[in-house]
Amino acid sequence: MTTFRIDFKSGKAVYLQLVDQIRYAAASGALRPGEPLPSIRPLAEELRLNRNTVAKAYTELESQGVIETIPGKGCFLKENQSQFTKQARHAILTKEIDQALVTAHQLQVDNKAFLALVQERVDYFSSKNANSKEGK
Repeated sequence: MTTFRIDFKSGKAVYLQLVDQIRYAAASGALRPGEPLPSIRPLAEELRLNRNTVAKAYTELESQGVIETIPGKGCFLKENQSQFTKQARHAILTKEIDQALVTAHQLQVDNKAFLALVQERVDYFSSKNANSKEGK
C-alpha cells in the first residue's frame, strides 16, 4: 500500500495534501482501479489526523470522480477516473500548469529546464503505466 505523508508546515490544507497524494498515486499506477483505499480511522491514526480531515479528503476525491464509496465496504479507486468534460479537464490542468510555472519562476528555473523536467515526468509516468498494465 502507498504511504502518505503530511507536511504540516507547507501552508497547504492537510486534506488537500492527502487529495493530491491519492490522485498522484492513482496517476502513477501506485493505486490501481478497484483497489481499496485505507479505511478512514486507521489512516487518520497513522497520519495523526482527525478522522474528519481524512473523510473530507475522501469526499473531495469522490466529488472529483477519483474514488467511489461502497457502503459497508469502503472507498475504492474508480475505474473511470475522469467524469469531467473536456473543457473542465482543460481548466483543471491549466490551473495546475500555471501553479507549476509560478513555482518554477520563484525557484528561478528557466523555461528550457522546466520543459525538460516536464518531459522527464511524462516519460516516467508513461513507463509506470506501461509496467502496471503489463502486470495485469
